Amino acid sequence: MLDLGAGTGKLTQVLLAVGADVTAVEPDAAMLAELRRRLPGVAAMTGRAEEIPLPDGSVDAVLAGHCLHWFDMSVAGPEIRRVLRPGGTLAGLWNVLDDRVEWVAALAQVGGAAVVGPRDTFTTWRAATARAYLPPSGRPAVFGSPEQAEFAHGQRRSVESLVETLATRAGVLVMSPPERETTLGRLRAFLRGRPETSGEFDVPMLTGVLRVTRP
Repeated sequence: MLDLGAGTGKLTQVLLAVGADVTAVEPDAAMLAELRRRLPGVAAMTGRAEEIPLPDGSVDAVLAGHCLHWFDMSVAGPEIRRVLRPGGTLAGLWNVLDDRVEWVAALAQVGGAAVVGPRDTFTTWRAATARAYLPPSGRPAVFGSPEQAEFAHGQRRSVESLVETLATRAGVLVMSPPERETTLGRLRAFLRGRPETSGEFDVPMLTGVLRVTRP
């Protein structure tokens, strides 16, 4: 199994825990170094989705945790197909906020698009990822029809730990310091004013999965 765009190995570690034989590929040197430090027994190598350092037909599955939307699928699609065995699976996974819950939907509104993007909530992730595997117009398909599903879970948080996580979103990182502080202050004030988020609390989450199979 290939964890593509493995980052620091969070998904890799989960796959190992369920007994999978995992190879991790990551383009960022610092993240790859951290993965190797945390998981020294894993085969981990430098590479990217558009140029995977594995032989043809060498894996049964390719997983991409919260990163498939960064791939140039016009190039990465055929390359992923190349390393998959016939009948193999490609799956993109995204952790999204379950904004069917009222306070979570209100948090998304308070944060705005810079904090909660199109792939970050239940009501938007399906539309935002549905075409992720489709080739540009006029090119033949390299995978079968996509399937989407969501799996519920939760993350134990405090106000500060949740705000710290939201502060790592790309839209927040590119803000000017005053704008960032204003945005994070608005999020803190909202969370501190809600009874659902006093002390420690569970953030309702879903893992959205988009899956296709190599014919």
